Amino acid sequence: MGAQIHSYLMSEDARGQANFYVESLGGEIQFLTTFGETPGTPKAMKDKVMHLALTVAGTNTLMISDSFEPVSYNRSISISLSYDDVSEANTAYAKLSEGGESKYPFAPQPWGAYYGEVVDKFGVTWMITKQ
Repeated sequence: MGAQIHSYLMSEDARGQANFYVESLGGEIQFLTTFGETPGTPKAMKDKVMHLALTVAGTNTLMISDSFEPVSYNRSISISLSYDDVSEANTAYAKLSEGGESKYPFAPQPWGAYYGEVVDKFGVTWMITKQ
């Protein structure tokens, strides 16, 4: 028996966050359902995203939903992206950094790989590597 792990982010702006990742990492939104598609949803909630799935940086799946509570990310969970090409990794790092915070510059490391860490403008920590 097997299973897959997918990152599922709660957001205060699911559409905006998804579009930022598509622009930063390449990809596209595959599926989007709003709460308004569910019978009985209050009018104030109808345009909120219930479930959004997108592919980024190739065929990686990332899922996002609007939250009805304030969202707070912390460093206990990070998303790691490993690239085969150093220029693609550097571009992803630079784009994810826009409006965010560089925690660790993307640079060659003593173990032979490139590594960098950034907290994007939505508060998500990304670990970018090139082996």
